[in-house]
Amino acid sequence: MPFKNVTLAAILLVSQPIPSWAAATDLKDAAGNYAIMTAGSSLAFAVDSIAGKGISGKFVQYDGSIVIDGDLGRSSVRITIFPASVETGQDRVDAFLKSNAVFDVANEHAISFRSTGVRRTGESSAIIIGVLTARGRSRPATFQASLEGMDRNWISFHVTGKVLRSPYGMDAGTPIYSNVVQFDMRLRARRK
Repeated sequence: MPFKNVTLAAILLVSQPIPSWAAATDLKDAAGNYAIMTAGSSLAFAVDSIAGKGISGKFVQYDGSIVIDGDLGRSSVRITIFPASVETGQDRVDAFLKSNAVFDVANEHAISFRSTGVRRTGESSAIIIGVLTARGRSRPATFQASLEGMDRNWISFHVTGKVLRSPYGMDAGTPIYSNVVQFDMRLRARRK
């Protein structure tokens, strides 16, 4: 009996239409300019701690754009994060992150990333190389992106990466709290 259920499930799975983006080995059909939408997107981060629970949260205000070129290497990403929108679910932690010890939102209003290159790593994955600027300091940064879905009006990616806090003067709490910030983002963008 279980074999019949597995066979039926396999038949149903195979008979489902394959999304156009899943079969694509290039993004020529997706070429164009896209605006990152906060609806359907998320920009989460986590910082581990040797003393137990670390800090995790999200930014709720950000914007940006994605330009997909038929030649993926000429594609680009730009994102601006507004650190005053940080949310961890703990008012005390939010206030600390907004203080001059970390984001200094009274004087610094944005964190930006601008890509300088995109390199394909698989059928639906790429490495995005660029420059991250925070608190007036710019440093190289690299993120991994995987295509999650697309149609002719939108595209979405799962993006992960790790950034050191210390080069940006945001290393308060180290070594108790890790110097590494782990980003986990889902970026959905609408064709302009």
